[in-house]
Amino acid sequence: MKNPIIKVCGMRDPQNIAEVSALGIDLMGFIFWPKSPRYVSQISSRTGIIPDRVNDNMLDGRKADVKYVGVFVDDMPQNIVTRVYNFQLDYVQLHGNESAVMIDNLKATLIPDIAPDIKIIKALSIREADDVKRWREYEGHADMLLFDTKCKCVGGSGEQFDWSVLEGYDGNIPFLLSGGIGPEDVERVKAFKHPMCVGIDLNSKFETEPAMKDVKKLKAFVRGLSPRPLP
Repeated sequence: MKNPIIKVCGMRDPQNIAEVSALGIDLMGFIFWPKSPRYVSQISSRTGIIPDRVNDNMLDGRKADVKYVGVFVDDMPQNIVTRVYNFQLDYVQLHGNESAVMIDNLKATLIPDIAPDIKIIKALSIREADDVKRWREYEGHADMLLFDTKCKCVGGSGEQFDWSVLEGYDGNIPFLLSGGIGPEDVERVKAFKHPMCVGIDLNSKFETEPAMKDVKKLKAFVRGLSPRPLP
């Protein structure tokens, strides 16, 4: 992957958010699923948790321009709409059993009045080749896919799946590679080839505790994976 999209998910602490935002990443994920240890709870808006989108934070002279992703699991559409509005989300990531019809209805509610530029990421849990085939349900509905490891929990397991099963993906929806990617996987990620893979999703393997990321490890990973040129 050349200059992949880098998404860091499961953020919650304001200072940690500011530090990670300065690393030159592209997407930052906030989990609105109450059963997650990274749940963004008791917060009605982005005030007090997500810093203003200023460009003061920089890594190697590159300005920060992070887009915000809200992660939901089989949530009520009205709850998602409220979070999109309150947190000024750029993406909605659906990590449950949401249908294509649900995605269409959600888009119709958000676009154009509430969030005209909102994008939908549909996560698919993968263990074997047949799991990948579910992408067909979302052709023409989701803007991006995220292939994660199938496990008893919903994401953030730290477990990897066999990336070779993605060779069978022949869809037209770009996707993010997820599932237990850690600091030691830089070369493995760089070696992964698929024409529709546009980036990666990082979470538990970079944590010191749930929702707290190790900034030094992330910084080293970002530099090792994609040393983007200065503007």
